[in-house]
Amino acid sequence: MGIIEKIKEIEAEMARTQKNKATEYHLGQLKAKIAKLRTQLLEPPKGSSGGGDGFEVTKFGHGRVALIGFPSVGKSTLLTMLTGTHSEAASYEFTTLTCIPGIIHYNDTKIQLLDLPGIIEGASEGKGRGRQVIAVSKSSDIVLMVLDASKSEGHRQILTKELEAVGLRLNKRPPHIYFKKKKTGGISFNSTLPLTHVDEKLCYQILHEYKIHNAEVLFREDATVDDLIDVIEGNRKYMKCIYVYNKIDVIGIDDVDKLARQPNSVVISCNLKLNLDRLLAKMWEEMGLVRVYTKPQGQQPDFTDPVVLSADRGGCSVEDFCNHIHRNLIKDVKYVLVWGTSARHYPQHCGLGHVLQDEDVVQIVKKKEKDDGGGRGRFKSHSTAPARISDREKKAPLKT
Repeated sequence: MGIIEKIKEIEAEMARTQKNKATEYHLGQLKAKIAKLRTQLLEPPKGSSGGGDGFEVTKFGHGRVALIGFPSVGKSTLLTMLTGTHSEAASYEFTTLTCIPGIIHYNDTKIQLLDLPGIIEGASEGKGRGRQVIAVSKSSDIVLMVLDASKSEGHRQILTKELEAVGLRLNKRPPHIYFKKKKTGGISFNSTLPLTHVDEKLCYQILHEYKIHNAEVLFREDATVDDLIDVIEGNRKYMKCIYVYNKIDVIGIDDVDKLARQPNSVVISCNLKLNLDRLLAKMWEEMGLVRVYTKPQGQQPDFTDPVVLSADRGGCSVEDFCNHIHRNLIKDVKYVLVWGTSARHYPQHCGLGHVLQDEDVVQIVKKKEKDDGGGRGRFKSHSTAPARISDREKKAPLKT
């Protein structure tokens, strides 16, 4: 029996099992088994180099956005309108067969937008180049899930399920669970608050399913069994996702209003070029890019080419800013002067731990180089004489 057949068999067993207090331990073990099998499904087969025919797209710009959706929902048209890069669009499905990159120039930054082939149900199992599409999505900073506004809401649930099956968690944060494997000592289970979904016995059974018999587990929130399995697996990626409903020109205004009021959702029409500016603004807001302008000493700030920082790509502190310019710059920094929304007054003397905000202006003040001579000529402040008598050079004895 293959891995896919085992997964389907366990899912069928979970579907016919009643959910109550008596069966929660059994269901927890079944969830752990499915998570293990799905991890094996994503691993390359034994004896192979681990490569494969993926999409070779080099990272470019200050951020990367991936377009995910079913075939014929308007992903290629959206890429052409936002970036100007031509991506073939036609009335039949699977027009795009490979990854097509484009660049969005927005707010003095360059954002890479990737048009990926449409994925279908079963993409997590490898159907329709689904694994390659999802692999590129994992390398992105944010996902745009393009949906057809005229079709059922079930498409969004199917896509979310396929992405979660391969370890992508959309619009979620990592659970506050501390987990560490140990060599000896058994399993230590603790929590800082009352738990309603997981108890000590269920945690032991899930850990034994992974053949972990020595570990330390600390719950800092009322997490579920799925959260505990995600922490044990350790390969989950938590990403932000914007649900983009295209083709709103073919539905009524009441349906458009209902879709627009959903969280993390934007309604657009590529055919009539409606609401594309709102989509760019939402994308910018979710990516959290921070533009920092430099100011040389005694000169005006340079507002042409900002240094773009991000919390997902390194951080937004002054230390991250210096490392972005040059790795060795951090050794010579005495302090920095900051103008902008992150400063309490203008200018503010800040250290390396100060967190910068969008459109701040930074001037770096370096340490002065020490002069060993201590000055020149008659302004010399340090003597060159030896510090101790024993350091003096002995003169050669006189010849008699």
